[in-house]
Amino acid sequence: MEKKNILMSKFKHLTGALAGLVALGLAPAAAQNYPTRPITVIVPFAAGGPTDVIARIVGDHMSKTLGQTLVIENVVGAGGTTGITRAKRAKNHGYTIAMGHLGTQAAAPALYPNLQYDPLNDFEQIGLAAGTPILILAKKDFPPKDLKEFVTYVKANESKLNMAHAGVGSVSFTTCLLLNHILKVKPTSIPYQGTGPSINALVGGQVDYMCDQIVNAVPQVLGGTIKAYAIGTEERNPALPNVPTSKEAGLPEFQASAWNALIAPKDTPKPIMEKLSAALDKALDDEATRKRLLELGSDIPGKNRRGGAALSALVKSEIDKWTPVIKAAGPLN
Repeated sequence: MEKKNILMSKFKHLTGALAGLVALGLAPAAAQNYPTRPITVIVPFAAGGPTDVIARIVGDHMSKTLGQTLVIENVVGAGGTTGITRAKRAKNHGYTIAMGHLGTQAAAPALYPNLQYDPLNDFEQIGLAAGTPILILAKKDFPPKDLKEFVTYVKANESKLNMAHAGVGSVSFTTCLLLNHILKVKPTSIPYQGTGPSINALVGGQVDYMCDQIVNAVPQVLGGTIKAYAIGTEERNPALPNVPTSKEAGLPEFQASAWNALIAPKDTPKPIMEKLSAALDKALDDEATRKRLLELGSDIPGKNRRGGAALSALVKSEIDKWTPVIKAAGPLN
C-alpha cells in the first residue's frame, strides 16, 4: 500500500509539472512539431475582397515557411462577426486561425451590443498583416475641387447630400462615420449590398460621396470616373501618388486604415503562436510578397508594428478610437 501511495504521489507531481509547463507555454511535442497538417484561415468576408486577397497573399508565403498549406475558408455574415465568432469557438491547437480587420476587431464591440466575442480577451494575437488606407471619395462631378472646399460644401449642404456605404459594420460605413463625426454632419446614409455596388453607385452619380479602401478604388480614380480628395494616412500612397494625405489637404484628424491581422483562439500554445508570428514576419519581409501587397495599395507594417504585443496595443487603441465615434452617430442605418 505504501509503495502504491508513493507511486501515486510521483504521478501527481509529474502531471502537475506537465500542467505547469503547458501553462508556461512549454507545450508537449504536438505543439513543438507543429504544423503537421494544413491550417485553416477563416476570412470573415467574401472571396475577392481586400481581406481575402491579403490573407491569400501572406498565406502563400507562410505556407512555404511552415511546410503546410494555409487553406482559406470564407465565412460571411453580420459585418464579418460570424466568421470571427467561429474562430473564437475553434479548438486552440493552431489549425484554425482567422484574419480579422478594423471592423471585426475594433468597430464591432460598439456596433453589435450582443457580440459573441471580445476582440482582446478571446484571442491570441498573431500579428498585423497589412493595412488598406482609406480614401475620401466623391462622384466625378461633385462641385468641390479639393478637400477644403469639400468640407465647406458638405457642411453647407448636408441635408441634401447622401453618403454610400457597403452596409452597417463595413469599413466604408465605419470610416465615413469618422469623417462625418469630424465635420459634425449627418447626411442621408445609403446602404448597398457590398463594396462593388456602392462604388458603382458613386461612379453612376447616384450618390454624392463615400469613404473606402484604396484597393477598391484605384482603377476608378485613375480612370477619372470618381474623385479622390485625400487618403487617411501619414504618407501618400504609391498606387495614387497624386492624392494628398488628409493632413496635407487640411483635415489631419481623418486618419483611417482598414488594417488586417491574424488571430488565433484563446490559449493557443506559445510555441505555435511563435511559429505563426515568425512565418507572418518572414512573409512581410519577402520582396515578392511585398510587391503584391504594394500593388494593391496596401500599407506594410514595419518591424515595430509586428507581432502579438504590437497587435494587442493596436486593437485596444482602435476600440478606444472607434467606440465614441460610433456611439455619437446614434441610430445606425
